Amino acid sequence: MNRSQDNRRKFLKDSVATAAGLVMLPGLSTEALSSPQRLVIDQAPEKISLPLASRIRFAVIGMNHGHIYSQVEAVIRGGGELVSFYAKEPDLAAAFAKRYPQVKQAKSESEILDDKTVQLVLSSIIPDERAPLGVRVMKAGKDYMVDKPGITTLDQLAEVRRVQKDTKRIYSIMYSERFENRATVKAGELVKAGAIGKVIQTIGLGPHRMTPQSRPDWFFDRKRFGGIICDIASHQFDQFLFFTGSTKADIVAAQVGNTNHPQYPNFEDFGDVMLRGDGGVGYIRVDWFTPDGLKSWGDGRLTILGTEGFIEIRKNIDPGGREGGNHLFLTDNKETRYFDCSKEPLPYGEQLVNDVLNRTETAMSQEHCFLATELALKAQKQAQTIHLSRKS
Repeated sequence: MNRSQDNRRKFLKDSVATAAGLVMLPGLSTEALSSPQRLVIDQAPEKISLPLASRIRFAVIGMNHGHIYSQVEAVIRGGGELVSFYAKEPDLAAAFAKRYPQVKQAKSESEILDDKTVQLVLSSIIPDERAPLGVRVMKAGKDYMVDKPGITTLDQLAEVRRVQKDTKRIYSIMYSERFENRATVKAGELVKAGAIGKVIQTIGLGPHRMTPQSRPDWFFDRKRFGGIICDIASHQFDQFLFFTGSTKADIVAAQVGNTNHPQYPNFEDFGDVMLRGDGGVGYIRVDWFTPDGLKSWGDGRLTILGTEGFIEIRKNIDPGGREGGNHLFLTDNKETRYFDCSKEPLPYGEQLVNDVLNRTETAMSQEHCFLATELALKAQKQAQTIHLSRKS
């Protein structure tokens, strides 16, 4: 599994690095909507800005998903010093040690939790173990940044909320489709500047390639990964709340199904959701049906509809021919513009480090973090099961 996940991330890095000489259309007039210029991308996104000087010490516990590497790099860019790690699986620990040979390998989880100099713990442990670990981290007086899904049941969410309130520690879920996608970061700036008026709706599509032979057993067990809406769609709920400005929302309808993988009876390969918030409405579709012919693990898309225009983001690939990812298209009452966002900064890591130091909520408010997860969990629980007829 690790090799597959590393290959997926390597593809994303390499594909962005090869995007060169893209012709830009005219930009917007204000500084926030400044005209994008012709860019020649000659290095991977991680090299665009140098890491800040170390300001906090952090550690890793559990690395069952390859997302841990982008989590670590985000904190390093923001000024974190990785000082130790622990994984109970020898092969995962060995791969991590090879990537970060200068970092101490702890003998146990408790060795890290008892280290008073560690301020932040990162994890991408098996999904149903993430919330219990986060509770232990917060009770140890440390902040926590976890891969999505950061919580897999409503009971876990209630416990995490209680402990977070009592300890005042940070429980941050890294919704990487927003925090680690440069086009989505740019879209946030454009929307905030009023480029498309008031946001009415978001449509988030999260297709993925399955590659069953690369997956561990827990990947096919709904109790371990939480269900497809809880897992993949947590990204889309986060983006819905962020772009519509909603602070509360209801699930209008949800459905899930295992439509084409009967050999994995506890798996779900499709899910979609309609939701209504106090700031806008949304539609979400997630699936495991990316065909092998696509040069990416998934054609992730986000459409943001406003009263004065719309934005479409092609996160990972543009089937129209442009290389790499991070493509943003903005259409307003005058014209359509294309933004190559491959050199946009990624502020989440620095913001989180600042929050650890200053006890602030600049990266993401705690309530937003929990509400995005709550909506995903409720949609998963309420979802009707799809039963499609199989015609020969």
